Amino acid sequence: MTESSRRKIVVTGRIPESGLEILRSVGDVWAWSDDAPIPTEIRDAQLADAHVAVTLLTDRVDDAFLAAAPQLSLVANVAVGYNNVDVAACTARGVTVTNTPGVLTDATADLALGLILMVTRRLGEGERLIRSGVPWKWGMFMMLGTGLQGLRLGIVGMGAIGTAT
Repeated sequence: MTESSRRKIVVTGRIPESGLEILRSVGDVWAWSDDAPIPTEIRDAQLADAHVAVTLLTDRVDDAFLAAAPQLSLVANVAVGYNNVDVAACTARGVTVTNTPGVLTDATADLALGLILMVTRRLGEGERLIRSGVPWKWGMFMMLGTGLQGLRLGIVGMGAIGTAT
C-alpha cells in the first residue's frame, strides 16, 4: 500500500500511545487527545473520509455516526461490551464491529477482592480517620474488623470474572 493509499483511522477518544503507534503502522491516524468527549462536529468532519473508527464505550455508534462516515468499513470498539453500538445499522452498511472482551476480567476481580477487604477490615473508615487528623488512641476494639481466614466466598454466576475472583 502506498503512502497516499493508506487507510484513514479515526480514534474518537484518548488511548495509550502504544496503541496509537500500532495504528500508525497500518494507517494514517487522526486521534482525539482530550479526555473530554469529542464534539460531534469535529468527529463527523474527521469521519467523512475515514475507513476505520476506533471508538470508546462513551461513543454512540448509531445511524448519525455511520452517516458521517460513508467509507467506514470497521468500528473497533474499545470496550468489553457493545451496547453503545447499533450492530444492526453497522451490519446494514457492511461495517464490521469488534470489541475487547475479557480485557477487564482480572481488574474487576481485583476490585471485588479490594472491596471485600475494604468492608471486612474497615479500610475506608480507617483511611478517613487518619486523613482527618483527629487525635485517636488505640484500643482493643478500635477499628476491629473481620478476618477472612476459614471463610468461603459465594459467587453467583461463575463466569470469567467470578472464576478470576
